[in-house]
Amino acid sequence: MTIFKTRSQITSIAAGTCHSLALKADGTVICWGDNSMGQCLPPAALRDVAGIAAGTFHSVAVRSNGTVVLWGYNRTDRTDLALGLTNVVAIAAAFPQTVALRLDGTISVWRQDTLSPVPIPANLSNAVAVACGGGHYLALHSNGTVFAWGDNTFGETAVPAALSSVKAVAAGEVHSVALLSNGTVAAWGDDSYGEVSNVPQVSNIVSIAAGGLHCLALLSDGTVLAWGCDKDGESTVPGGLRGVIAIAAGNRHSLALRDDGTIVGWGNNSHGQTTVPHLKPMGSNRSN
Repeated sequence: MTIFKTRSQITSIAAGTCHSLALKADGTVICWGDNSMGQCLPPAALRDVAGIAAGTFHSVAVRSNGTVVLWGYNRTDRTDLALGLTNVVAIAAAFPQTVALRLDGTISVWRQDTLSPVPIPANLSNAVAVACGGGHYLALHSNGTVFAWGDNTFGETAVPAALSSVKAVAAGEVHSVALLSNGTVAAWGDDSYGEVSNVPQVSNIVSIAAGGLHCLALLSDGTVLAWGCDKDGESTVPGGLRGVIAIAAGNRHSLALRDDGTIVGWGNNSHGQTTVPHLKPMGSNRSN
């Protein structure tokens, strides 16, 4: 477990396979962990970021003006997407694909290696949230139902027939998770490590995250529950962890953002993905 008080306001976090991202209140992004494909080197001029996502070897940011920037694994050596994307409000990433949700509820999916668009089911509309797994995709409809497509080898797109009143979705490598409006969680797909059968039986969950083969849940009291694979300690929540306001799950590591500006990381740290970098206080020119 690594804990470091950033001393600068962080608004959100994201976890890729072996790297991590944090969005600062000033609209800039910091990255740490595996940088073998440049996934931890955001463009120097990147500013005004409103949302972030982390894939296996790439990272993505959506600006407040609705445009999207990517960096890392990209065989075309292009940074700004040339897909005509505008009015993007949310993004999700995995390998080697990225998903963008527009303000009008439409979705675009493209492959990171070629920047080629991926076909979207014709009847998909009115989406309010998206998630991306190893080879499958989830979209939350405005009516609280879930639309899933892509690889279904492990049943990861076999949405339970009675599932409704969903308020958030998350996608692991081969499993899917949904947060219901009553604070409970449903899961489907691969259950090799209890990703589905070990869903916590509580009703005060406010946020969810899905890693490679594990899941996280943020409770209304600021604590975190985890289940699924724990080979690298990714599901062993640090004792005494409190005051959490955001969570993220990578392949085999987990992150939590606390209300005091502290980021906590646990699980696999083979590339330093849970070693949060030292940051300067906001407005300070002093080095740490």
